[in-house]
Amino acid sequence: MNFFTKETKTALQAKEQALWLAFAPIAFQASKALRDMGVLKAVSDAGMQGITIEELLPKVNLSRYSLRVLLEAGLGMDMLLVNEKRYTLTKTGFFILNDPLTRINMDFSHDVCYKAMYHLQDSLAEGRPAGLQELGPWETIYQGLSILPEPARTSWFNFDHYYSDLAFPGVLPIVFEHKPKKLLDIGGNTGKWSMACAGYDPEVHVTIMDLPVQINVARQNIEAAGLQERVSFFETNILDESLPFAQGFDVIWMSQFLDCFSEEQIISILRRCREALNDGGSVYILEPFWDKQQFKSAAFCLQQTSLYFTAIANGNSQMYHTDEFYNCIRAAGLEVVMENNNVGLSYTLLRCVKQ
Repeated sequence: MNFFTKETKTALQAKEQALWLAFAPIAFQASKALRDMGVLKAVSDAGMQGITIEELLPKVNLSRYSLRVLLEAGLGMDMLLVNEKRYTLTKTGFFILNDPLTRINMDFSHDVCYKAMYHLQDSLAEGRPAGLQELGPWETIYQGLSILPEPARTSWFNFDHYYSDLAFPGVLPIVFEHKPKKLLDIGGNTGKWSMACAGYDPEVHVTIMDLPVQINVARQNIEAAGLQERVSFFETNILDESLPFAQGFDVIWMSQFLDCFSEEQIISILRRCREALNDGGSVYILEPFWDKQQFKSAAFCLQQTSLYFTAIANGNSQMYHTDEFYNCIRAAGLEVVMENNNVGLSYTLLRCVKQ
C-alpha cells in the first residue's frame, strides 16, 4: 500500500481539499439532511430528465427557501447537477442515498461521534475520552454499550456488526479446521459469533467472556436461540489483572476487540490468552488494519475511526498499523503463523500460537 508516500495533488487541488475540510462539518450535516429529508430520493425518482424546485416542493416537507439552500449545497458537494433549472443525482448522491456502507458510517458519525468530536482536542491533550460525556457518565463506552441512548445505540451496533458479520462466513472454516472442542470468545458482545460457531460445529462448546453488562445482552440472545447448553458465560473486566482468566481452551477468538485497547493493554491481554491456551491451541484475531487496505478510502475510514477511540471509546486505542500490532503479539510471547488479508470487508485474520 503506497497511498501515503507522496504528494498527489497540485497546489490548487490541495487548497480545494483544505477548503473542503474547513467546511466539512457543515457539508456533513447538509448531506444527511438531503438524505433524511427526502430530497435525494425525490431527485432520484425523477430520473435523467431531472426535476425543478417547483416540482420538488410537493414531494418534501420544506419551504422553498429551505429546499433551495439544500439543493445549492448539494451542487457544491458534487451530489447534484443542475441543467436548465432541473436537478439530477450524481454518482456521489446515489451512494449517499443507496449505499449501505455509506449509510451506516454516516449514521455512526452523526449519532455517536458528532457532538463528542467537539472534545477531541481535550481528549488528545488529556489522554481520556472527553467526548464520552455527550453519551453517558461512563469511564469508557464499553460500560454503557447496551444502555446507550437511541439512536446512538442502534447506530453503534449497526456499525460494529456490519463489518464483522461479513467476515464470519469466510473465517469459520479456518477457525474450525482443527476441530476445536473448547472455544473462548473474548469480547463476545451480543453473542453473534458464538451462535455462529455453535451452528457451524455441533461439538464445540463456546465460552463468552465480557463485562457483565454485555454478558446480560448475550445471555438473552443465546437463550432465545436455544443454545444455553452449548454456550457458557464468564463475567470479568479484562483490564483488571487481579481477576481470574478463563482457562483451558483450544481456540481463543477476538473479533475487532483488541483495537479497543492501548498497546500495553493488548500485551497484557495476549499474555493471559497465551496462558489460557491448551497445548497446540491458537489465538485468532480478526482486525481491520489501515495499512492492509486495498483502497485508500478504506484506509481513510479506519484512520478517522481511530479518533472515535480517542475522543469517545476509551482515550487510548485505535485502528492499528500492523507494525505496532505485531510488536504487541511478540511481546506477549506469541507468534503469527498465518495472516489472511482477504477476509470480509477490509479485515485481516491472524492465527497466533505460543512462541
